[in-house]
Amino acid sequence: MRRPSAHDAIVIGAGPAGTSAALALARRGWAVAIVEKSAFPRRKVCGEYISASNLALLDRLEIGDAWRAAAGPEIRRVGLFSGDTSIEAPMPGARSGFAARDGFGRALGRDVLDTLLRDAARSAGAEVFQPWRVVAVERDGAIQAVRIRAGEKSSDEATILRAPVIVAAHGSWEPGPLPSQLGKSSRPSDLLGFKAHFTGSSLPPDLMPLLTFPGGYGGMVLADHGRMSISCCIRRDMLTRLRGSLARERGGHVSAAEAVEHHIMATCRGAREALEQAHLDGPWLAAGPIRPGIRAGYEADIFRIGNAAGESHPIIAEGISMALQSGWLLVQELGAAASGQRGREAAGRRYEAAWRGLFSTRVLAAEAIARIALGPGGAALMEVVVRNFPQALTLGARLSGKTKPVPGLADARLTR
Repeated sequence: MRRPSAHDAIVIGAGPAGTSAALALARRGWAVAIVEKSAFPRRKVCGEYISASNLALLDRLEIGDAWRAAAGPEIRRVGLFSGDTSIEAPMPGARSGFAARDGFGRALGRDVLDTLLRDAARSAGAEVFQPWRVVAVERDGAIQAVRIRAGEKSSDEATILRAPVIVAAHGSWEPGPLPSQLGKSSRPSDLLGFKAHFTGSSLPPDLMPLLTFPGGYGGMVLADHGRMSISCCIRRDMLTRLRGSLARERGGHVSAAEAVEHHIMATCRGAREALEQAHLDGPWLAAGPIRPGIRAGYEADIFRIGNAAGESHPIIAEGISMALQSGWLLVQELGAAASGQRGREAAGRRYEAAWRGLFSTRVLAAEAIARIALGPGGAALMEVVVRNFPQALTLGARLSGKTKPVPGLADARLTR
């Protein structure tokens, strides 16, 4: 075992939440360690869209220009593809306070985005352990001891990291032994996530449509390198029925991804037309079940950000935005915290309040929209509403937080 090392903060997970927090802390002079179990670059089940409201934050983190150089086209329209219906409406533009050149959001593959953020955090001074896995977090006097391992076997190289602050940015989809991870459960109503990239899609480059289909919903967006990203959620019980039906029809085993793609193509004309001449770029990915809701942001010197703190239904395409912004909110409070455990506890309470103030509306709005889409006749109801009131798409995009500025960017205490 390596000799234990001491840090000011240990960040578990190198997704957008973890790396943005680590980057901001390192720029403040904190000694930060990032522990990530997967090797990069790697693809993730994710919609990959980033709202324009985040671009001032990326500039503060000094990666805005690199992001702009890599991301796909501006998304100026939102849409609904449901059954035989295809409806479009304008994406709400940027409000005052955004950079003038960033009126609309864009998409960037997670294989590119996560690597960009990790490299920036490392350049800022963060120590990166990758691919290493956190196997335990234990109290050791006034600090926390984090046991990490270079593989999944007990014989693999291991070490202990020590810090007073632990930032849980490991997401919510994978159960595990850590106190910040959710327990494992399986229900017929669970929503399972799927994602794939396609090349050669005919989807208009400035359009991001919401897809609704029996038992699920999804979205499509043009990302970097001409890749069209399609991501979706589908109920576990619906997926089971689809796989069984398709297996009987084809006379053999059918994978979950095959069933999902067949279902979308068969029930959603807009998606079918967009993918008619397209080619799959890499395999379909699967993850989940998703766990929408608001969770504790702080407990016993463990601060949760990203999906670990709470998540909305991905029907509003705000997952990356919430990840980036939650990391930023936490760093604001940690940077202003008094020393010692009491100072961290007070920072934890302020962070939880700030998280709810910024995200609770979009979490509730996403739940309401998802309930309609997933309920009996929900897709048909959405079609009727949007057909007669296309501006509902624009309003929904605004309610989901796509034009809400990130707080604290103009605060003098955060300047370098």
